[in-house]
Amino acid sequence: MGVKNLWDVLDSCKKTLPLQHLRNKTICIDLSCWMVQLQNVTKSHSCLKEKVYLKGLFHRLRALIALNCTLIFVTDGSIPAIKISTYRRRLNLTTEIDENETNSEKVCSLRRNMGSEFSCMIKEAKILGMALGIACLDGMEEAEAQCALLNSESLCDGCFTLDSDIFLFGARTVYRDICLGDGYVVCYEMSDIERQLGFGRNSLISLALLLGSDYSHGVHGLGRESACQIVKSIGDNAVLQKIASEGLSFAKKAKGSKKQGKNSKNNQENSLNNEMNNNGGKHCSPEDFSVLEVINAYLYPKCHSADSNAVQRVLVQHPFQHVKVQQVCGQFFGWPPEKTDEYILPKIAERDLRRYADLRSASLQLREKLPLHKLPPKCPVSKIIKQRKVQGKECYEVSWEEQHGLKTSVVPADLLESACPEKIVEFTEGKAQRKKQIRRKARTKKQGEESSSMAEIDQKLQNLLLDNEFGSNTIGSSLPASKTDVLENRTHISSEFTPTISNSDKESESHIEPATSVVVDDDVKYKNEIIDLLSPSPPRLQHRLLLLKKQQENVSIQSVDVVELSDSETEMSAEHHRKARELRLFLASIKD
Repeated sequence: MGVKNLWDVLDSCKKTLPLQHLRNKTICIDLSCWMVQLQNVTKSHSCLKEKVYLKGLFHRLRALIALNCTLIFVTDGSIPAIKISTYRRRLNLTTEIDENETNSEKVCSLRRNMGSEFSCMIKEAKILGMALGIACLDGMEEAEAQCALLNSESLCDGCFTLDSDIFLFGARTVYRDICLGDGYVVCYEMSDIERQLGFGRNSLISLALLLGSDYSHGVHGLGRESACQIVKSIGDNAVLQKIASEGLSFAKKAKGSKKQGKNSKNNQENSLNNEMNNNGGKHCSPEDFSVLEVINAYLYPKCHSADSNAVQRVLVQHPFQHVKVQQVCGQFFGWPPEKTDEYILPKIAERDLRRYADLRSASLQLREKLPLHKLPPKCPVSKIIKQRKVQGKECYEVSWEEQHGLKTSVVPADLLESACPEKIVEFTEGKAQRKKQIRRKARTKKQGEESSSMAEIDQKLQNLLLDNEFGSNTIGSSLPASKTDVLENRTHISSEFTPTISNSDKESESHIEPATSVVVDDDVKYKNEIIDLLSPSPPRLQHRLLLLKKQQENVSIQSVDVVELSDSETEMSAEHHRKARELRLFLASIKD
């Protein structure tokens, strides 16, 4: 409970922070408060039997472990003597408190029932926490008082609790709620309370006396706003002294002053006179004595000191016990080892990566720019597999080395960049290289397809030319039966009919005339066709063949007669000139 309505008083100082705010922090946890909160989610018998509360604790812990939070469980010890009446009233115990129990000099703290159902829940939580490497500190009395002492001594960065009186014990940073689904925590800072509300630790203790708490009943009928006004009017430095000297009577008079007016001042003076003895000392009524007892209980709680062995033991880093966690989860939840590993191992690996990042950052701050392979511990990341996006955040899927058998998991991109940026550079370069190889293969494949298509075009053109030259049925019976025979006959005929002219035969040159074919209309019969394959093709025909190759079209070429020309243009006859001219005209018509 803590102080009545104190959370409402501090509501304006509440801050909602992202869960990442707890990264790399040391946090004390009031374990009783967490177990009560998790148990209140559902109180059905089936949920208690299935230990839903313990599963909720497990998921909270694994989320904080991934952020490299150093967690310390703090449990309640004995019940303070001043709180026994409140404790019994909460448990609805009918046994009346003995008269001796009201005297703090005779009554000691009361040991808790360690065999109760709630105590067994606390034991289970401690077993699970120790397997995960979480230390546990058993408080002497109040757990929130022990948390506050560790926080005030800067041995931890904050405390998780639901008890508002932790501020009265001296805590500076308090986390009230945690939400894993939305990823935030509710935080209160004592510095904000002092700045915005003007309440220091003394003022909060005074509010506990006026409003009521675990240690006091408060002033009957005094509301939250009235109590705050009274404390503010006196000030943080003097309010406890005034209460110690006058008790709570000044608050009652201040409350009644609105109705009584000037009479309240006279009543206050009479009360002060009655409390003074003849020697000038104070007269302590039973009520005044209980006020002093409450003040001392908040200012000087019974706790382990900061330099005690118990505190020093929990500040040492505890190892993660892999096999023990598998056994505990199998015993409490009935999980096989594979399921337990699926839940916890990625978080352990992420925690180790954060620790490695912190070590590297510290070395950079010391101006020791060590490369990745020269850092004392080995980088837990083996390589980056691929980029991922989880809940809108950039992440990487990585493979691990020596992480209790964990192969791969997903980690935030900013964490990997701070821990091992070389891995990101290596992954980026490898990705670019793979893209180049893919483009190169695609280009090679395309060129191969083009070359094969060009070869097919060449073959088709050759076949087409042969078909057009020798495919007509009007050609005489002397033509060969196959294209192979055609090519052989071409060579034979061209060599047979190539004239050899000497000087003595120049006069009879006009009488030697090789057989040639003449291009005529369709109704004119063809003469025997002779094509000289040794002579070069006409330039216009070569140009036309190149165009046909590029367009990759099936071109139907009409019959082309290649006219055999003489070795020298100066020796060409008139008939050769006429046939050449007809051939050029025919090729031009094909092009058009």
